[in-house]
Amino acid sequence: MSTTMEANQTVSTALRMALGNRHFNPNELIFHSDRGVQYACEEFRGLLKKHKIIQSMSRQGNCWDNAVAESFFKILKSELIYQIPQLTRDQTRIEIFEFIEVWYNQKRKHSYLNYLTPEQFGQTTKQIAA
Repeated sequence: MSTTMEANQTVSTALRMALGNRHFNPNELIFHSDRGVQYACEEFRGLLKKHKIIQSMSRQGNCWDNAVAESFFKILKSELIYQIPQLTRDQTRIEIFEFIEVWYNQKRKHSYLNYLTPEQFGQTTKQIAA
């Protein structure tokens, strides 16, 4: 969470964290986003290129390109944000981290993943690939 839209405080930091915490084959990664300035800037595009990640951006005026991300944010808002009282920025940061890393990824079953959690689905796909 940042108070600005600068890539070095938002998406670049998040991508570095994801690359450090998850085991990806970079040659198989596609990073899809909208056309926000933080995704289009030279710094972020260079970071993607450095890690051999293909960049994919929504077409202008086409909200359906980002439907998966929009669905996630709808879930985040309805299951967390609208359910808790006003919190400080630090408290909100903790709540969002726990929602994503504990509830959403490890406990919440997803119909699209055949009613597995993302963590379970990831383990299943690793076993299949091995």
